Amino acid sequence: MPKQDATQEFVPIKEIRDGIVVMKDSSLRAVLMVSSVNFSLKSADEQMAIISQFQNFLNSLDFSVQIYIQSRRLDIRPYIAVMEERYKEQTNDLIKIQTKEYIEFIKNFTETVSIMSKNFFVTVPYTPTMMGTSKNPLNFGRNSSKSKSESDQDSFEEERSQIEQRVGVVEQGLSSMGLRVARLGTEETVELLYKIFNPGESEKPIQLN
Repeated sequence: MPKQDATQEFVPIKEIRDGIVVMKDSSLRAVLMVSSVNFSLKSADEQMAIISQFQNFLNSLDFSVQIYIQSRRLDIRPYIAVMEERYKEQTNDLIKIQTKEYIEFIKNFTETVSIMSKNFFVTVPYTPTMMGTSKNPLNFGRNSSKSKSESDQDSFEEERSQIEQRVGVVEQGLSSMGLRVARLGTEETVELLYKIFNPGESEKPIQLN
């Protein structure tokens, strides 16, 4: 009989702490949700400006980032359910007929055309080094009065400050391009990872404030 934790062994994530993903190799990840730009509607000069800004942004980084695009077929069923409730509550016969026709139109249209929703994310990584952290063997014995949990918390806070600096650089660079940036908290990060590992299940989309 297979072990219950067999699946978890293939997931490289140890925990999600204060909105930061802690990997099994002790490296950290912060996730930013970023708005999009309709590039094709921009003029030629605007397109060149956007490309130049993006190039400058990438050149300004002294660390790697991962750009992740989540593309999913839009689940129209919740919207249809809302419209059907309004249809039942409608007392005006003319509006009731129009609502019914509208519902049928939406159903037929979405059956023939795949409407996709896209979300854009930037993952900011940080891998702590032995030197300069509480994990440094040269510091052994200096904090012997602290418990393991206290030492782990001190180490996490120190590493967290490093990744927060990187997040600030990325946020500033993206905002300068006119993009909206939202830092994912713990719940939003869990939801995103759940969608990644369970692509067949539909969940409510994450919204930018």
